[in-house]
Amino acid sequence: MTPAQALLWKEIKGFEIDDLDSSFTFTDRLARENGWTIEYALRAILEYKKFIFMICISRQSLTPSDEVDQVWHLHLLYTVSYWIEMCRDILKKDIHHGPTKGGQNEKDKYRDLYQDTKDFYQLLFKEEPPEDIWPSSEIRFGQIRFTRINRHRNWVVPKFKLN
Repeated sequence: MTPAQALLWKEIKGFEIDDLDSSFTFTDRLARENGWTIEYALRAILEYKKFIFMICISRQSLTPSDEVDQVWHLHLLYTVSYWIEMCRDILKKDIHHGPTKGGQNEKDKYRDLYQDTKDFYQLLFKEEPPEDIWPSSEIRFGQIRFTRINRHRNWVVPKFKLN
């Protein structure tokens, strides 16, 4: 890491994503909406910050894990925090998030980019990305049929796998 990159990483890592005056913080909402513990949500936020840092210093496109993507999606809703406090004031550039165009070529492209992202993570941070937040490509891209539901009105029962 160059000195400039180390300084940027320090600023991103120290960025407070929660409004500490709020009784229901970003982390609280992230945990609730994803069925995560607060501890797991905090770990996912740290991995999101690492991903944002990697985007800032990489010369190629990168792809997040689904967990990191969930943090990113929610952060985009906190427009002042995302666009002003993080992008403008810390990163000094806008980081846009675009959807896939669909199709097999896009699936192949993002699967390759995801592996490249995990390889870059290991090179940069000198450690393997945590598997519970950065799973294998097979899991990352094999389990992507999500539906938003209201868990106050609906019960969610996991499917049992039949042999």
